[in-house]
Amino acid sequence: MQIVLSLHLHLQKTIFVIMKKKDIRILLVDDEPDILEIVGYNLAQEGYQISTAANGREAVAKAKKELPHLIIMDVMMPEMDGMEATEAIRKIPELSHVIITFLTARSEDYSQVAGFDAGADDYITKPIKPKLLVSKVKALLRRLKEAEAQNSETLNVGGIEINREEYKIVKDDKEIILPRKEFELFYLLASKPGKVFKREEILDKVWGNEVIVGGRTIDVHIRKLREKIGDDFFKTIKGVGYKFEV
Repeated sequence: MQIVLSLHLHLQKTIFVIMKKKDIRILLVDDEPDILEIVGYNLAQEGYQISTAANGREAVAKAKKELPHLIIMDVMMPEMDGMEATEAIRKIPELSHVIITFLTARSEDYSQVAGFDAGADDYITKPIKPKLLVSKVKALLRRLKEAEAQNSETLNVGGIEINREEYKIVKDDKEIILPRKEFELFYLLASKPGKVFKREEILDKVWGNEVIVGGRTIDVHIRKLREKIGDDFFKTIKGVGYKFEV
């Protein structure tokens, strides 16, 4: 199957590139008032716009209304937990690419895998020092800014159109919405069909050195991509990594 790669370069800057800290909206979600106060205070001191929610249901409602750039989400909460809230938020087109980071005392491996499976971008374990949390937030927002600052690129491969600027995928005339990390992983693999990407390279290019993720993180995201794009496109090279085939 013929592969056509087309790159369309635009000079128009994205809204996020010209944003200042005071324009960046962060939603904190936790059922512990002390956590909201401490985390909120430290991030507000950095100049970010901060809003809060005490449970997952309230978080979904506020996210729809405020369209935050980053959501820091507790897992164990009343009414609707963080996993359910994240899944609900990812189904909202306007919020499909918002950065979601879990902040929780649960550090078991299965919990982290479940978090990434639900659509989380990162996973921070309590307790965490305020300065370290602020540093993590800056790193996440910096990656988002760098991604948005890139020129527009449209990739057509295997009958699938991938628009990197709009984070949009069209397959068989149907638009497929992917969370940010799934999209970035898909774009990386599809950018060089047939190339075997080692696991270390995938972690470095998709998650970056500043984010610590478990060994099963890539496997979870590949499984999701197979469900949404098609199982035949993704090949596992045992003990090495993955490749995209057409």
